Formats: sequence, structure tokens, C-alpha cells
Amino acid sequence: MSHSFDDTLVAQFRELLKKVGSGTHTSTSLSREEARVATHLMLTESATPAQIGAFMIAHRIKRPTPTELAGMLDTYDALGPQIGEINGAYPVTVFCNPYDGRSRTMAITPLTALIMAAAQTPVLMTGSGRMPTKFGLPTAEIFQGLGLDWSKLNLAQVKMVLEQTYLGFVYQPTLFPLAEAMVPYREQIGKRPTLATVEIMWSPYVGLSNVVSGYVHPPTEGRTQTAFTQRQVPFFTTVKGLEGSCDISRARTGIICLNQIKSGVLESERLLLHPHEYGFAGPDPEILDLADTLMVYRSALVGKADAVGRSAVWNSGFYLWRIGRVNSLEAGFELSQTLLENGAVKDKLNQVKTLISSLEK
Repeated sequence: MSHSFDDTLVAQFRELLKKVGSGTHTSTSLSREEARVATHLMLTESATPAQIGAFMIAHRIKRPTPTELAGMLDTYDALGPQIGEINGAYPVTVFCNPYDGRSRTMAITPLTALIMAAAQTPVLMTGSGRMPTKFGLPTAEIFQGLGLDWSKLNLAQVKMVLEQTYLGFVYQPTLFPLAEAMVPYREQIGKRPTLATVEIMWSPYVGLSNVVSGYVHPPTEGRTQTAFTQRQVPFFTTVKGLEGSCDISRARTGIICLNQIKSGVLESERLLLHPHEYGFAGPDPEILDLADTLMVYRSALVGKADAVGRSAVWNSGFYLWRIGRVNSLEAGFELSQTLLENGAVKDKLNQVKTLISSLEK
């Protein structure tokens, strides 16, 4: 079926494309408003497919500025799903992991989230299915293997589950189809577009939260901090995580920045988290296929102190401390281990599973 385009909008996007795609010496960065408009025209597919693909690759080559990222996030807020504030004693932790999954190390975040939910500290995650360019194992698929199928829930139901169980997941194909429509372009251009960076910065939660943004390359952290400052995100954490995720390594020093904005000014504290100082040094669990991943997850859920369980305690202990649930890192690690050993985390999994199943009927 052919798609008709508004000539005015196509011409508008053409001018924005010319700015970012004019080459090393003549290209210019977009203003926040221009980036917002460009992203809106892409997500609504008001630009032509040729224009969208050209913009994605040109913008990747140019590299996005923090101001451009702020504008793109403005559009995600305007067009994407938003979950209103829930009642709770602690801010919601929002884990912003790469949507294209993992290909070298096992994802720990789903288990971390379950532990935190068992500690009555709410966690919200976003994601999609298998996605280019990595086509790695995504967190949504791990949750589904554990019996938590978020793909059939509407936004109100996700909020209900988050409020009642302290765990929520915004599944992009169901709840943000405009963004999901951009996925085929990733495979066609063969590279992650700037939208992949937006995904590790975007939060659909509108209440008080700790937005955790993972990264691989240090410049990404700086862009995130500046973009969040421009958008006045009050409380966030940047983590040099495994494969750009929010998972803190046990094989090397964790590089973390604790950020908050006070009176419009960013205040940051650099934290170097040394696993050996807390008895957690060891290899990071390697990637396994889904069946084997679920097997080791189930082992950790009954309190076995294997590599996956230790990594989950290491991560959840830190994030419980960061959100104010405990007064020290040591207390966070102790609480996390206790919740695994006494069956509270497994009970939490069953509680979420039961509620989601009841909503699917």
C-alpha cells in the first residue's frame, strides 16, 4: 500500500536533514526544538523512508549533541506512553537498558528488579523484542520465560501491576508502536541510530524516580548528564555497565556517577565501586541461551550463591542503597541476600505472575 506524504512536512524535514547531513566541515547541530520536530516527523512517519534512513545514518556519523538528545527526548515524552505517579515510600527506579539486548554477558537486571520489588522499592523497565543490530537476548524475553508476559498489558494495567507489586515493564511494540516502527531501519542501515541512545535515557514514568542510564563510552555519560540537566531531570544515575546496560560488573571497578539537580544546577558525585572491597570480585556471568539463562535464574531465586546470584546481590544492594532503602552498601547487600534466601524474591515473582495472568483474561 502506498503512503501519501504532506509536501510541506517533507520539505521541512529535508531542511533539517541538510543541516546534519552536509558533511564533516559544513554540517551543523540542531537546536532542541529542531531535534524535537525532526524526531516527531520520523516517529509519525511524516518524513519519507529515504529521509528517515538518511537522517539516522548522518546523525550517527555526526554524533548527537546533548541539546539534540534533549529535543528527541521531548518528543518521546510527547508521543510515548506515560505512567502517572504511584503511591510508595521510595522513588521508582527506572532501568534504561539497551533495547537490542546482550550478546556477551548475561542480563542481571530482571533479577535485580525482582529483588528490589521484594524490598518494596518499585522498579520500572522498558524494552522490546529481539532487535537489530545486536539481536541479543532482551530483558522482556527473560521476563516472559519466567512467566511474566508484559506484551499483552495496556498502560493502565502496567501501572496497576507496578503499584501493587512494585514491578513494571513498558513493552514498546504494544505501548509505543510509533517507536517500534523505526526498528526496521536499524537493520537496513546496519548501525544503531541515535534513537538507540535515546532509549537508554528515556523514562516513561512522570513521578519522582531514579533514572538509571547505562553506557559504554565515557562521552555518552557526559552527553546524558548535560541533556538531563537541560531537561531538569532531578535525580539520576549513570553507570558504565556491562554492554551499556545498568548491570554493574563484578570483574572490574564499577564507574558510577550519582547525579541530582538542585536549583537548576547539576551536582554529581563520582563513585568507584570496587567489588573486592565487599567480597564480590569474580567473573561476570557469560551469555547463555534462554533456556539455560532461566535455569540459572531459578537457581538464584532459591538463594544459591552462584555467579548469577552474587551478581544480582551486588547490583540490587547498590541500587537499594542509592534509592534510600538502606543506609549503607553493606546493608543493601545483606538485605538482598536475605530476600533471596528466605523466598521473598520467588514469592514476588509468583505475585507478579498471578496478577498479570488475571489481567490477561
